[in-house]
Amino acid sequence: MRAARAARLVAAELARRVWLYVWPSATGRRNRAYLRERLVALPLLAVVAFGTLGWAYSGVRDDSAYVRDRLAPALVGLANAKASLFIAQGEAEENLAEGRAAELSGLSERYRTRVARATQSLNQVTRSGALTVAEEQELRVVSALVVDYTGWIGRAQNHVADPVLRDAELTYARSMLCSTPVAVADRQDRYPPCSPTVGSAATSIVDRVAGLERQLRERLADRVAWSRTVLVAAVVCGLALVLLAAGLWRTVSFLRRRFRIRLSIPLAVAALPLLAVPLLTTDALLARHAQKETVPVADALAKRTSPRTETIAEERPFDGPDPRSIEVLEARIDDGLSDGRLAFLDGVAPFVFPAGLVGAVVAGGALHAYRREYLVVARPGAVS
Repeated sequence: MRAARAARLVAAELARRVWLYVWPSATGRRNRAYLRERLVALPLLAVVAFGTLGWAYSGVRDDSAYVRDRLAPALVGLANAKASLFIAQGEAEENLAEGRAAELSGLSERYRTRVARATQSLNQVTRSGALTVAEEQELRVVSALVVDYTGWIGRAQNHVADPVLRDAELTYARSMLCSTPVAVADRQDRYPPCSPTVGSAATSIVDRVAGLERQLRERLADRVAWSRTVLVAAVVCGLALVLLAAGLWRTVSFLRRRFRIRLSIPLAVAALPLLAVPLLTTDALLARHAQKETVPVADALAKRTSPRTETIAEERPFDGPDPRSIEVLEARIDDGLSDGRLAFLDGVAPFVFPAGLVGAVVAGGALHAYRREYLVVARPGAVS
């Protein structure tokens, strides 16, 4: 208890001394001492305030760019690949059920288009830059499984005249696509349900794609959440900005009262970066809100899209967009992230800290000049 009491007393005394140094009173103070303390405190507050502001603002902007340019395209690509493969499976089963006609004319154009689209989507996910090294290796395994899957569909086409062999090869192809067997009640459905599995049993294409989607959505949730370091930086930045603005105002008032300087032009120039703080704060809050709004849309991309919805959208393009289609969800993410920022502030983030640093140098230079001038020639009526 004595140690705790002593620690509290030491901390209180230290806080009091720091507060008196950062926020001194001009009453009864010597001009030279006051200017010396302002010469140290104001530039230090400017560096701390704009350093933390620049770091936090750059982090928010970088998160928005990462979600918009990497995570969102990767999630869209995985959803497209998964839906295209299911549509291709349904087309293959429907075509091969026709028997000799499929052997003569081959599989439909939609089957070939959807297989090509699935392969292209997986390649786009690889190039998105959103995956780690391990996830890229997993995606290469998925691409290799897609090649084997199309090979088994080709074998089923070659044995279309033998229903037993054809159905066995189609069943094996579907097992590569989805590890969950088709229930009896869903056998007549063109797109039977396929629930992804996890753990050691997750070996099919859908299982692996769903695992990648889950990892990307978790990364997205981590990106949009307020981290502890960002919150600490925001608190430090807010306190430093308030103290800096009030300190500049008190210093200008001090110079007007003691030195008869109506307006210090250098200190006014040093205060100019403070005018951008409300705009930067608004832009950061809009960007963070837009990022948060992408989380449920990303969940819908992974869970609510279906091959049936994509087929209807493809067959009836003039019926209006389905809110669960991949194209609509992709547009919602892009529009939300584009609207969730002040566009004229693009490219400003790297200059926030340098602007504060310039303001600190200007303020320090001005106070040093006033203090030096006071030491050389005391102004009439100045209090020594």
